[in-house]
Amino acid sequence: MEPTFEKITTSVTSSFKAYRYQKKEFDAPWHFHPEYELTLIQKSKGIRYVGNHVERFVPGDLVLIPPNVPHCWKNTAGDPRPSEAIVIQWQADVFGKGWQQKIEFAPIAELLERNVCGIQFDSELVDRLLPELKRILGSHGLARYIAFLKLLKTLAGTKKYRSLSPRTIAGRLDATASRRIDTIQNFVTQHYQRKITLGEMATLTHMSEAAFCRFFKRIFGKTFFAFLNEYKIQTACALLATRQQQVAQVAYACGYESLPFFYRQFKKFTGTSPLQYQKNNELV
Repeated sequence: MEPTFEKITTSVTSSFKAYRYQKKEFDAPWHFHPEYELTLIQKSKGIRYVGNHVERFVPGDLVLIPPNVPHCWKNTAGDPRPSEAIVIQWQADVFGKGWQQKIEFAPIAELLERNVCGIQFDSELVDRLLPELKRILGSHGLARYIAFLKLLKTLAGTKKYRSLSPRTIAGRLDATASRRIDTIQNFVTQHYQRKITLGEMATLTHMSEAAFCRFFKRIFGKTFFAFLNEYKIQTACALLATRQQQVAQVAYACGYESLPFFYRQFKKFTGTSPLQYQKNNELV
């Protein structure tokens, strides 16, 4: 498909791009680019989309995204806190043509080769990496290049990571499809607390119900309601981790009218019960 294409440019003094993102919210639409991207969330929380993977994010979320995989971050509705992240983007030939075959680069090449659909690194690694990330942001020239190489070396040396999307979204659509996806994601973010119907989504995207179902399944590899349930459960996880609400309150706040159905869906997506999850987790 063709989510919004983002053209990434680097300065004449650097072979990769590194910057601090600071805005009221993450406003980038679902997009892709031919560069690798490493993003560390420092402030705000919400839902992260990488390929067909949907998951909540909190400060300390560190993700490596491979080329041409659609992705975006959407803040929690009504969250007044500003959004902040450190982002590094680079092309596959950042170290020159054929660098992957050089023995000295083998660990880094292996890291990038196994990153076919997105990798999330363990939060324990963030404390170690933060000084290196800041060094990259604050340096120039060769020192910046060496700091970037050291960062990749550190990432390549850890075993504390997990893959995100189980499949890469295939096929390409036009810009209209990209706008539809962004519209759907924004609508779910704003209205997940109530019942959402297929007719409503079809009208919103200017399609028939049948056409909407086919469109959504082709892009995400799942039905819209499976996607909606996944979003609700990820939101419920965030609420449960705050320990400020009872399980029933969380279920109703996330739009579930039936508590037994909420329990079944929660167990399906997380492998545990809401109460056990609340006991075992605490929001970062």
